[in-house]
Amino acid sequence: MVDIATARKFALSLPEAEEQDHWGRPSFRVKKKIFLTLWPFENRAVLKLSVFDQSVLAEYDASVFNAIDNKWGKQGWTNVDLKKVRTDMFKNALQLAWKQVAPKSLLHAKNQL
Repeated sequence: MVDIATARKFALSLPEAEEQDHWGRPSFRVKKKIFLTLWPFENRAVLKLSVFDQSVLAEYDASVFNAIDNKWGKQGWTNVDLKKVRTDMFKNALQLAWKQVAPKSLLHAKNQL
């Protein structure tokens, strides 16, 4: 299980991550691109993953990771049930989401993750 405060802490620990409001919900961005949105009242997170990473995680445990049920889901936007996800799995998925939106120059300059 990952609570909202822990998810926020993990997100802000990533290089150049910033928190901003997104339609009344906390979102986390790198270079203005969202990689995570938190839905506190639903104990849910939404990550921007590659379609491949989304499919791997959903196949591993569809009760924890599943595509958003609309066109955004087909682009990799993935629900994460924070009540069920293991901390290590959430951190790994969060890093994948950060890498998905971070500019290559930042990835190379920081030699991150």
